Amino acid sequence: MPGFSGKYYHNVDSKGRLMLPSELRTILHKNYNNNTVYITLSATDKCLHIYPLEEWQRLQEKVRNLPPSKKSVKYFKRRVIASAHECELDRQGRVLIPVELREDAKINGETVVVGQIDKIEIWNRAEWDKLFDPEEVDIEAYEAELAEMGL
Repeated sequence: MPGFSGKYYHNVDSKGRLMLPSELRTILHKNYNNNTVYITLSATDKCLHIYPLEEWQRLQEKVRNLPPSKKSVKYFKRRVIASAHECELDRQGRVLIPVELREDAKINGETVVVGQIDKIEIWNRAEWDKLFDPEEVDIEAYEAELAEMGL
C-alpha cells in the first residue's frame, strides 16, 4: 500500500480552507476509504499534521500504552493529542483548518503540503524554506545518522 509522498505548494484561503493535492486525496481514498482526518500540531516542528482516521487511531493506541507519568508523554499528549481536531474533506477536496491551529503553526497564505508516508504535513512556506537553508543544514551529520539506520 503506497503511502503519502510528494511536496506541493498551495494556499490557504481567507476562510482557512486548504485544498489537499489530488495525489494525496487519491491515497487517502484508496488506502483509507473515507474523508475523515485529524489535524493536529506537530510535537516538535512548526507545522501541522493531518492523519487519516485509521492512522490517528493507531497513534492514540500507541500513546495509550505509554507510561502516563513520563514528562515526554505528558508533553506529547498536551501538545499533539489536545490540539487535535476531527475534520472532513469537502466535495472539492478542501479541509477547513481550525483557526487556533493556523495561528499556532503560522499557517496563512502560502503553504507547503508534504506527504510523510502515514501522515501529511502542512508548513508555512517561509518556515519550510528555513529548513533547507544551506547555512543551517549539517548534511554530513544527516548522512552519517541515516547511514547508521541503513538509509
